[in-house]
Amino acid sequence: MANHYYHQSNVIAVSTPSTSLNSLSPLLLRGNHSFFRNKKIALERSLVFERKSTGSLRKNRGGEYAVVVASSGNVAASDLWDSWKPQKNSSAPSLSDILWPSAGAFAAMAILGKMDQILAPKGISMTIAPLGAVCAVLFASPSSPAARKYNMFMAQIGCAAIGVAAFTLFGPGWVARSAALAASIAFMIYTRSTHPPAASLPILFIDGVNLHQLSFWYALFPGAAGCIILALIQEVVCYLKDNLKF
Repeated sequence: MANHYYHQSNVIAVSTPSTSLNSLSPLLLRGNHSFFRNKKIALERSLVFERKSTGSLRKNRGGEYAVVVASSGNVAASDLWDSWKPQKNSSAPSLSDILWPSAGAFAAMAILGKMDQILAPKGISMTIAPLGAVCAVLFASPSSPAARKYNMFMAQIGCAAIGVAAFTLFGPGWVARSAALAASIAFMIYTRSTHPPAASLPILFIDGVNLHQLSFWYALFPGAAGCIILALIQEVVCYLKDNLKF
């Protein structure tokens, strides 16, 4: 019977014959772990163990037990490098999984571009950069938390309003941008509405002279209004992905 004693980041594996049970009891019972309720149980002489991280193997003079110490440092280093690799156990996307989100993004920008032609006399554009990021979230990862409708609209409206307030208080410049971004992140965490594209709305307003005329209407237009159009296109994209596969 192989027994392991876990202590913080180290693992100690012990193998011993039954004759040395009493001598090893203090080691194996450390931390109120009762590994042996019946002292008559015979232990196997060999212990088979594997661990991804490297460790050290030592024996006492009598050769009665082996100790393996595996540090978690190697595991942490492995986790660090794993973040630079594609997600494990993820199958390659099909052609339809690539085509339909891309087609949805094309349609979204085409519709918003057509609206720009209508709004051109007022000097307002619907094709703002944050909506491009919203397209990536809604079409490429519709099941992610950031694609939830609550997250999207709550963050879009709240962060846009924060940008207007920061510009009103501090005017243009790095102070307004820094304060607006910090407040936007705090707002999304507090309201549990994390939606990364919305964090760019305050900076867009502060630096966009043509948007200043909107004042607090900016909280609804163009960000939230554009998201309504993108949400409708997302429904079409998801339907096509589920029903027309190739």
